[in-house]
Amino acid sequence: MKFLHTSDWQLGKPFGRAPDEARAALLEARLDAIDALAAAARREGAGWVLVAGDVFDSPEPGDRVYRQALTRMKSADDVRWALLPGNHDPARADGLWSRLAGEAPANVIACLEPEAMQLDEGAWLLPAPLQYKRTFDDPTTWFDTVSTPAGALRIGLAHGPVTDFSSGGGAANLLAPDRAKRAGLTYLALGDWHGRRAIDAFTHYSGTPEPDDFGREVTGVALLVEARNAVAAPSVTELPIGRYTWLVEDWMLNEVEDVDAQLASLGGGVERRHLVARLKIAGLLTLAGRVAVRDRLENGLAHEIRWLDLNLADLYARPTAHDLADIDANGVLREAAERLQSMAAEGDAQGRRAAAALERLYIEHQRAQRTGA
Repeated sequence: MKFLHTSDWQLGKPFGRAPDEARAALLEARLDAIDALAAAARREGAGWVLVAGDVFDSPEPGDRVYRQALTRMKSADDVRWALLPGNHDPARADGLWSRLAGEAPANVIACLEPEAMQLDEGAWLLPAPLQYKRTFDDPTTWFDTVSTPAGALRIGLAHGPVTDFSSGGGAANLLAPDRAKRAGLTYLALGDWHGRRAIDAFTHYSGTPEPDDFGREVTGVALLVEARNAVAAPSVTELPIGRYTWLVEDWMLNEVEDVDAQLASLGGGVERRHLVARLKIAGLLTLAGRVAVRDRLENGLAHEIRWLDLNLADLYARPTAHDLADIDANGVLREAAERLQSMAAEGDAQGRRAAAALERLYIEHQRAQRTGA
């Protein structure tokens, strides 16, 4: 049997820090991932797509997101979808999942009860839906005792961590890391961690099919699982699904020209329009140099990629005599510039504000010179 394992779609995720245009594009990319998953399932001959929780980002994703999700899955009517409630979208009574169960097309199954379901001949799904955002009982415990026909593939579907990362203990939705062995599972498809991770040969996290934050482990994939029999470890292959690549980089600049080399290597060949980047720039440049770098990034790169999250707090400017000479050689602006330079040298909070003011003064003076104001 072949199937796709995916999780953590979190449809409707707001991306609150992103600008409006980027936010809309990132939200739409999560919906487009449904189409990409359907195409991958067809291409690989996988009859089922198993979604291990957090289909939606909240129990109230909004009508458009909800309708788009069902419409896209319905249009892929040669693929069957099994959806599991997670901690972001738990199956609370008379909520989202009750509506979905009543309105889902024939090829979409909402796994709302902890009971074995036959997928295909000789293959059974054991889902562990979350009824609440937080539960302190392992929702997969019942896997150990449920019976299925002899020799059948037993595929678990669950959402939660297998390790408690909290300092105080008592993590919610904590799963036994050896559940597959205890319950005689052919495969345990997990969601919750947004990065791709293998716990053992039978237990895997797929990660989210469309990257959604900086600093994640491998994301943007789904897992193609091929189970040959009930006892052998299945074959698990990563399939690229995501559209956007999220990068985090720290750049140290000693010269203005250093930014050219950094920009040339940014993204390693990924199309600019498919990049989301968080850049932290450090170094010491002339005032004119810092202004040039900032302009190159804010008015150049930021318009080439999907979203640039830029931090210039550690890129310091040391104004040269030439820099100051460019600011009103003998007038009141020059006096203000020298005063700001002196204050900036203190390095405290007031000094940082003075440095920013000096840079702004330089930029506005240069703009006025160009326009003849």
